[in-house]
Amino acid sequence: MKNDSLELIIAGFGGQGVLFAGKLLAHAAMLEGKEVTWFPSYGAEIRGGTANCTVIISSEMIGSPVVNNPDTLLIMNNASMERFAPRLKEGGFLIMNSSLIKNPPQRKDIGIIQINATDIAEELGSSQVANMVMIGALIGRTGIISLDTAIGALREIIPEHKREIILINETALRRGLKEIAG
Repeated sequence: MKNDSLELIIAGFGGQGVLFAGKLLAHAAMLEGKEVTWFPSYGAEIRGGTANCTVIISSEMIGSPVVNNPDTLLIMNNASMERFAPRLKEGGFLIMNSSLIKNPPQRKDIGIIQINATDIAEELGSSQVANMVMIGALIGRTGIISLDTAIGALREIIPEHKREIILINETALRRGLKEIAG
């Protein structure tokens, strides 16, 4: 399935890189000349608390950054699954971190991809890149941006003092895409 628009909610707990993942998608889509919004939200605790962001990518002007019923969910943990899965549009798509979520929703009106993102990230050397495994899977599923653009955006938005993490993040993006391409 290749799309030219996407209404996405990414959700997990603070520290899973949820906001960074959304920022990366928005930046990459902007580099491809698309219209974008990125709307972050996080609990007072931040690390360990809930975090989510809404990303809209479109070839047309976007009227509002608010999405009540997204067409796509990228869910990193169980609490976020319980909160956001009921809001997914009929015919929508859920990409879930099955390393941390054992029971997918029983809805028959949505597509579900289960990615062992945390396990894959740990295999790569850092559980902190589970978010990039999930973004790679999203790119593979939707084609909303190219992998090359995502990698270019990654190089632009990772701060200079964290340059050493670029390679493992790139590897995680590629691995997530490979999980979908199979």
